[in-house]
Amino acid sequence: MYRINVGGREISPGDDTEMFRSWLTDDAYLTIAKPSALPVNGSINLTFSSDTASYSAPREVYVTARTMGMSKTQNENYQLTWEFPVDSGFNYFVRLHFCEFQIEITKEGDRVFEILLANLIAETRADVITWSSGNGIPVYRDYVVSIGKKGNQKQQNLSITLHPSPSWRTLYSDTILNGLEIFKLSNGFSLSGPSFDLTSGPNIHPRKSPVTKKRTIIVGVVAPISGFITVSLLLFLIYRIHSNKFANSRGPTPPSDICPRLSLREIKTATNNFDKSFIIGRGGFGNVYKGFNNASSTPVAIKRLNPSSQQGVLEFRTEIEMLSKLRHQNLVSLIGYCEDKMEMILVYDYMVHGTLRDHLYNTNNPPLQWEQRLKMCIGAAQGLHYLYTGPNHTIIHRDVKTTNILINEKWITKVSDFGLSKMNDLSNTHISTAVKGSIGYLDPEYYRLQKITEKSDVYSFGVVLCEVLCARAPIDRTTEDHMQISLAEWVQHCYINGILDQVIDTHLQGKIKLASLLKFGEVAINCLASEGIKRPTMSEVVYGLELALKLQGSEMNGNDENHANDSSTIDYHVLFSSGESMKVGR
Repeated sequence: MYRINVGGREISPGDDTEMFRSWLTDDAYLTIAKPSALPVNGSINLTFSSDTASYSAPREVYVTARTMGMSKTQNENYQLTWEFPVDSGFNYFVRLHFCEFQIEITKEGDRVFEILLANLIAETRADVITWSSGNGIPVYRDYVVSIGKKGNQKQQNLSITLHPSPSWRTLYSDTILNGLEIFKLSNGFSLSGPSFDLTSGPNIHPRKSPVTKKRTIIVGVVAPISGFITVSLLLFLIYRIHSNKFANSRGPTPPSDICPRLSLREIKTATNNFDKSFIIGRGGFGNVYKGFNNASSTPVAIKRLNPSSQQGVLEFRTEIEMLSKLRHQNLVSLIGYCEDKMEMILVYDYMVHGTLRDHLYNTNNPPLQWEQRLKMCIGAAQGLHYLYTGPNHTIIHRDVKTTNILINEKWITKVSDFGLSKMNDLSNTHISTAVKGSIGYLDPEYYRLQKITEKSDVYSFGVVLCEVLCARAPIDRTTEDHMQISLAEWVQHCYINGILDQVIDTHLQGKIKLASLLKFGEVAINCLASEGIKRPTMSEVVYGLELALKLQGSEMNGNDENHANDSSTIDYHVLFSSGESMKVGR
């Protein structure tokens, strides 16, 4: 449908020697004339990896590009956007081609930027060097974008937007794109048939340059497969998703048409009539069963509302409403729901490795390594960050805790359980509401003022970080030391007195580098600040945790290795976002 040589000339089929494709210039699709087209770097020797075949795109695509230039001041005030007219009510396969060929860009973190497709964030940290492993190595990223119908409009613009990450996260406040391809995919293997409506997706990170809001969902394709094989697999995937893995039953329309309604008969079949041996968890909502999709034998998680729970009815509808509008790799996916014969049931992707808490304490699971814990915290923080970046509404989770952070088969963390969540219009600074949450995680300021903001979630996440570090419950009433009952208070006490290393999980003793420990502790303590205004944003939390992971992976000298968990020999001052400093160590 579209093949674009971004920043370069038109390429005729004769010049695409391997695949005989036509590639157009991008000038007609740019919304701003400001960006720079990099000159052709004909001297660079491209190195194609096993993941990116030489026929993925002509060589000329990878040696030309468009950027925003190197002026941080100018770049931070606008974004690089292309708009492509597409038919409403269809899915579109989008492939973005990248190759860093500027001699200045050689290391991870040199150029980091965000990617938005149809106003939904697809990548929060696009780093071509990280993806490709070096300069002069082509790489591409694949996505599927669903454009819903919008009134009687037959066409809408599918936008591709790049914006540099904040300057404190990258050396150059800049973006880059070498080429792109957009293909129209079928709905039920028909390129002209009707499609389902999609709810309005959030406009992530709105900028000064306005972007038209679309009704969209973005699904990242995890493992890129070259050529027509990729498109074929995507066609099959979308067909399966929209052909009802569980046959739809008639009934009231859910809050979003993208959430299939399932019949009670199919749910009973999937759980062997709610066999108790299928129960994998219990909560205030009710029992959670492991079921199986008859069509593919794929395991699913089925959460069944306890009929005696009045609160659960509201949570049930809230969960459908929230998850029908959200798509992010660090948020749990809702497959469908059932509301039939007084039964209220939610069906999710099955998370093989259970909850984060299952791997921290009171468990027979092997202990997680420090790097694993850091990556899991980063994933959960990215999921929460996504909730706060909508254009019209900030979604406040209100129940962030380790049992609501799930882990899939690839050890990727996903935030779950949105039954207590609240939407907040960005024009409001807070929501006045009855206090909800879990003991040990509840923000004291929220409890005192009964006014909630996303900073209440930040506090709760700070408690999660303490659990990850110490491998103990947020409240321990069995301890004889009154100071240790609250994990949050105990960790703050130890941090202030320079003995944080003495409260970490015994399985981590001697395995955490001091710099990583101090950075992690700083992030956790900042999250636990008594006043919400002094707490970091979730974006800052992500950055701090990523830095802690980087510090853990850096080379240690002999002294650091000997004293990796001995802060008594070190004298540090930790700088807080408020400008205050705190001495760590003695």
